[in-house]
Amino acid sequence: MNLSSWLGIALLAFVPSTADKAVRDSVDLIEVNHYHDPRGEEILDQLIFYDWCRHTRRFQVRAWRLIKSDAQVPRRDHRLGVWVVRWHDEGLLREVTATSHRETWTKHDPELVERDFLPQEQRLDLTAPHH
Repeated sequence: MNLSSWLGIALLAFVPSTADKAVRDSVDLIEVNHYHDPRGEEILDQLIFYDWCRHTRRFQVRAWRLIKSDAQVPRRDHRLGVWVVRWHDEGLLREVTATSHRETWTKHDPELVERDFLPQEQRLDLTAPHH
């Protein structure tokens, strides 16, 4: 191997991967919700992120996002024992992990219902991008 090859390998070791540039969050539960109207017509698919609240003894919504592509479907990382979802969220790469995952089909919007328990402006939300 010549010197330029060694330098190239050395430089690659210091270049952050795409995953290193991601804004990361960890929640207790990721829900994939398929919200349908009373006739059964699909209205939207959404990711709902929950944290467990020990005071109320229930999961509380932290944030939600519309599912716009199959890339936003959480995948099980068996190596780490968590569920992971990565996607581009308003111009930044976002990664959210959770120890639990569920998929639901409802005739109501669970995120909207949860606003009665914890108003949207009181939610922790996902990490804001660093500028």
